[in-house]
Amino acid sequence: MGRTFDSIIIGSGQAGPFLAARLAAAGQTVALVERQFLGGTCVNTGCTPTKAMVASAKVAYMVREASRFGVHLQGEVQVSLADVKSRADNIVQNSRESVGKMLANAGCTVIHGHARFVSAHEIQVGDEILRGDKIFINVGARAAIPNLPGLENVSYLTNSSLLQLTELPKHLIVVGGGAVGVEFAQMFRRFGSEVTLVEMKPRLVHHEDLAASALIAELLQLEGVRLRLNAECLSFSRDPDGVCVHVGCKEGDTEIHGSHVLVAMGRVPNTDDLALERAGVQIDSAGYIPVDEQLHTNIPHIWALGDCNRRGGFTHTAYNDFEIVAANLLEGGDRRASDRIPARATYIDPPLAQVGMTEEEARETGRDLLIATRRMRSVSRAIEKGETFGLMKAIVDAKTKRIMGAMIFGVGGDEAIHSILNIMSADKPYTTITNAVHIHPTVSELIPTLLGSLQPAK
Repeated sequence: MGRTFDSIIIGSGQAGPFLAARLAAAGQTVALVERQFLGGTCVNTGCTPTKAMVASAKVAYMVREASRFGVHLQGEVQVSLADVKSRADNIVQNSRESVGKMLANAGCTVIHGHARFVSAHEIQVGDEILRGDKIFINVGARAAIPNLPGLENVSYLTNSSLLQLTELPKHLIVVGGGAVGVEFAQMFRRFGSEVTLVEMKPRLVHHEDLAASALIAELLQLEGVRLRLNAECLSFSRDPDGVCVHVGCKEGDTEIHGSHVLVAMGRVPNTDDLALERAGVQIDSAGYIPVDEQLHTNIPHIWALGDCNRRGGFTHTAYNDFEIVAANLLEGGDRRASDRIPARATYIDPPLAQVGMTEEEARETGRDLLIATRRMRSVSRAIEKGETFGLMKAIVDAKTKRIMGAMIFGVGGDEAIHSILNIMSADKPYTTITNAVHIHPTVSELIPTLLGSLQPAK
């Protein structure tokens, strides 16, 4: 005989553990099943370790640039990737332990193992069958491995396995120019590796603002990252010193030889081995679980949260998924996924932060727009910190005066952007910010100035 719970949560990403604790506090019996490490992608292979490593890379960069600030050091900068990894690993371990303590203090039952559905109310973990009145799927996603010629014959890295390296690659080839690709490209270049970034499209981070995309390419090249865009055909072969990446369709086209290759070409949901068909849960052609605005699957007592539901794909959207479900189940709420305003950041240095629509997306609506841009070199705080690379942009609906979207690519942009996000969430006109008095010297103080220079879009 197995055990019965009011709720079973499969996976411990940013939605699962918090939902488990909240349901348990409401008096429910709750089991959380995790096949590997508590904390999901963010804690183990995403935000936590990579942003810790970005911080180490920033230090290495600033040491090399120290003379610009009147600080003079002797000798070359030596980066120990083993020590960088050790620091990141310690932060990850502390985060895992925090999740475990939260679940234990809440009285949740944590079961380690691989969960598979047996029926719509039952899952199997090892030799045990667990029954739940309600089931929540929070299994996340992993790096996609594209079907490219020769890839199966070479040793390649993903965002997860790259974090296990203890020695710097001599020449890292990054295949994929999205957020993961550009972050790792800059990071390892700053650590001291030779880096080439290959992208099949004509520009990097192609979902982002066009101007920001061009600036990211400029920044990476300034720091010594070689770019190969428009790589129409990609194939791989072994090389005596590592790997060869072929970036053209014709014989004799460019070959890039490197010691290591990182494949950063998107994500796939971890739904393929859950036996969802036994529960009747539908998935789409890419393996994602379609959900309604309140995150129900097609089976009313089964929900899907986080990356596997294609409703956001970020830590903050996964956490908001938890908030939506908890409010609706326990507080009689009517919260919906469509209530949130899209917001994201790419953690190169300086960071690129985006809320709402990009300029290109706003233009596609056909509305009359007001647009303002301002270079970071006009921001006093950026000048004083010696970090003047980047751009601010805001897009406003000329009729309603509501902000449709904004981008800050520059020092502190990932923090300053929230003053705009909050105004958008409150559904207030942009003049709410222009009439505010911000602290000097900050990056945020230029937001009223930016909005005060809005002009009709041409």
